[in-house]
Amino acid sequence: MTRLLIAISLALCSAFPVQASFRNDVMSVLSRGGCNSGACHGNLNGKGGFRLSLRGEDAEIDFATLTRDMLGRRIDVQRPNESLLLRKAAGLVPHEGGVRFSSTSLEYQIVRQWIEAGAKRDKGNVPSATQLIVSPTEQIMFDPVDRLRLTVQGTFSDGTTRDLSKHVVYEVTEPGIVRLTGDGEIIREQTGEVVVLVRYLQHQVPVKIAFLPNRPTTWKPIPEVNDIDRLVFTRLKALRLPPSELASDAMFVRRVYLDAIGLLPTIDETQTFLADRNIDKRERLIDALLQRPEFADFWALKWSDVLRNEEKSLDRKGVQVFHQWIRASIASGKPLNQFAQELVAGRGSTYEQPAANLYRSLRDPLSRAESVAQVFLGVRIGCAKCHNHPFDRWTMDDYHRFAACFSQIQYRVGDNNRRDKLDSHEFDGDQVVYVDRTTEWIHPRTKEAAKPKLLGVDGADLSPNADRLQVLADWIGDPGNTMFATAQANRIWFHLMGRGLVEPNDDFRLNNPATNPELLAFLAKDLADHRFDLRYLVRQIMTSRTYQLSSVPNTLNGDDDSHHSRRNVKTLQAEVLLDAFSQVLDSPLTFDSYPPGLRSGQIPAPPQSKRKGDMHQRNFQFLKTFGQPDRLLTCECERSRDPGLLQALQLITGDVVLDMIRQPNNRLGKLIKAGKTDREIVEVFFVAALCRSPTEKEWTTVTKFLSESKDRRQTLEDIVWAVVNSKEFLLCR
Repeated sequence: MTRLLIAISLALCSAFPVQASFRNDVMSVLSRGGCNSGACHGNLNGKGGFRLSLRGEDAEIDFATLTRDMLGRRIDVQRPNESLLLRKAAGLVPHEGGVRFSSTSLEYQIVRQWIEAGAKRDKGNVPSATQLIVSPTEQIMFDPVDRLRLTVQGTFSDGTTRDLSKHVVYEVTEPGIVRLTGDGEIIREQTGEVVVLVRYLQHQVPVKIAFLPNRPTTWKPIPEVNDIDRLVFTRLKALRLPPSELASDAMFVRRVYLDAIGLLPTIDETQTFLADRNIDKRERLIDALLQRPEFADFWALKWSDVLRNEEKSLDRKGVQVFHQWIRASIASGKPLNQFAQELVAGRGSTYEQPAANLYRSLRDPLSRAESVAQVFLGVRIGCAKCHNHPFDRWTMDDYHRFAACFSQIQYRVGDNNRRDKLDSHEFDGDQVVYVDRTTEWIHPRTKEAAKPKLLGVDGADLSPNADRLQVLADWIGDPGNTMFATAQANRIWFHLMGRGLVEPNDDFRLNNPATNPELLAFLAKDLADHRFDLRYLVRQIMTSRTYQLSSVPNTLNGDDDSHHSRRNVKTLQAEVLLDAFSQVLDSPLTFDSYPPGLRSGQIPAPPQSKRKGDMHQRNFQFLKTFGQPDRLLTCECERSRDPGLLQALQLITGDVVLDMIRQPNNRLGKLIKAGKTDREIVEVFFVAALCRSPTEKEWTTVTKFLSESKDRRQTLEDIVWAVVNSKEFLLCR
């Protein structure tokens, strides 16, 4: 038995250097064993009195903990096999974390050899890892292929290369689809797509893997309108995923109006489009919609959500001037990078310099740093506040040095006429945002002033006398800043296509790569090359065949929700839905303290106070029920689009829609008064709501229903109610 263990040890030792390095070898063992994970000793408070740095972000601290903490009781250099570190990990003594590796494993031998050699700190000549090379980084496989082996090589500062396949950590984003072995083999458990993150010390490489059913390999050529189609269809061909047919004119005209301006087409607009026989009618319609004032209304609504334009922090006048500025910027065609620069560098009176309102709701350097990174760079850096980001390149130092860029923002608050004197977060009155260059952000770990630094960028002039906000703004809007261009291109794609190429659309990280990275890179470059023109990129996407595909699945793409082989069906957002009811029923909306006739999509912000009972407040409550956000988060995720029980009850029994239907002078009342036949009235409502005439089956049902009616108006109201409560109406297909 002893000879066998010696033989195994000799074989294992050949897999790592003769002299084990603490940083390169022991730290990797602690990571592979999960010892320094958040669920174990990497926890903020450690486990069982033993704490390691999370995911091995600080080798020096971990070395001191293992060799000096608790009087060095975890290490026994005289009797390595008796070291508590080894005995607990191998399950030779009770260990709450269970067995992390066996006594015959490579991991055990690495740690044992390091202890036997004196458990020494690495000398200065120990090479450090400079690059992690994983092959392949993407693989698509079809039945019956059920496994893949990754090869992992590490290059080091001395020019050497090592096989690290048994030294890295393999993590999967979607448990249950694949099973991972410790040496780089990935075994399919079920069909699907996953990302495997390969991690070695501070280096991480994502690997995209797809195990798919055995689809037919034939591919029928598909017409391509532009480069978007070329890149999408190339990906679909690799996935053997044929796209759906082109959307019908009726489906397209409803979709493009809702996506471009947040409104349904009028009956005349629908009929004119459907009757047009010109082959370029879709392109001409898109061009016309992009020039309408409602385009600016709709995109101002989207930007107001993520810029936290809400009454509690900005007050009633503040949200109005901020909304007006956002809308005017979009209406005038202001480049998106200039728009972002003016916001980030904004200061002065928040009434007179509306862009400065960005900072009214962001009252400290941390919230400013996190919000600016998320909105303008697509990066959620919050995980790096207390430790290095577990799934990205950002360190704790990156986080706090970026926060230091915002540390000098101060406020001059005049009279604050807030209603709740005990609520320090409520403001009512003008504020002046200014820069105090004596204020610094204290790094919580070093207890010293953090030196400001842009995310992932060295060399920017952030000296004590520099205008930090202007330097930051210039960098964010620089055409060469691919982070900004990529984040904004993905946001536009998300709003038009129903799903971002990176999803969530503002969460770019290593283990969340784009579903089509070539397409995203193209869109970002195209946006930057065309002066960050919002309308330009919207037009490019809308005129593509990809955008104009039907939402009806074919026999092979029914399960696809990420590669755009068909249109992703979207629920109408709250304001669009309420305005659609108003349009179809010809029943103008009213909102408290706003002029009559204003659409819900034009309201600058949800009201802070909510009086119950009257129609004004019922409209606001409808919007809230259907997902209108409070705008307390810098995230489009705050807007809910998932239908739920409250929404269903609102549609079935809610007063808002029923009152619109029952109003005597609404569209139905006017048609009855004008002497229209039942068939003419039903036709009008189908075209107004669904942009199409009833099918023969629908006509048969409606005719039977009307023939049995004893109250014509009531029966027609029921038919209208059924139309505007149909899935086809509530969805953008």
